[in-house]
Amino acid sequence: MPRGFIPMSARFLSAAFVLFLFVGICTAQQSPATAPPHIDVPAISPRAEDVASIDGIMKAFYEVISGPAGQPRQWSRDRTLYIADIRFVAMSEDKAGHPVPQIATHQQFVDYADPVLVKKGFYESEIHRVTQKFGNIAHVFSTYESRLKADGPVIARGINSIELFYDGQRWWVASNIWDDERPDNPLPPEYLPEKISPKN
Repeated sequence: MPRGFIPMSARFLSAAFVLFLFVGICTAQQSPATAPPHIDVPAISPRAEDVASIDGIMKAFYEVISGPAGQPRQWSRDRTLYIADIRFVAMSEDKAGHPVPQIATHQQFVDYADPVLVKKGFYESEIHRVTQKFGNIAHVFSTYESRLKADGPVIARGINSIELFYDGQRWWVASNIWDDERPDNPLPPEYLPEKISPKN
């Protein structure tokens, strides 16, 4: 979500944006007067194709936050992918290079991300996936690229670490943690698409 929820994910538009977003969340928790406008997220039924498989849920995961400037995001559809008390964790670093986890509920993420994503435009896509599955649980390492326009330059890359489970009827996302690529934190080759050698 996010995903990166904001790069967010995020979901959600670089690491600096993520830090800005979640500093705002923490500040608002201390001072309600600084909170952003509340974005209403009406409850809807999940789309069968979104939750019937891991492929479906990952496709929806990126579609819901992507779109041009001025286009509302699909927050109601987004919420159907997650358990009710989902937590998003965006990893960043402080000026000293120490890890800083920023934690948000779905509503907090929506309230802070929506104005920026809609104003600026934002597209995020999966470029590689590693899935580990056992029984009815799964872990997905989903490598993403973020852009302000669908055909624009890449502004951020990173990995969404997503925990899922199957309840016999559908898949659910139980948690999402992500970290952006940085000069001192490059994406390992095993989490990038394989390069295709040019034909002679």
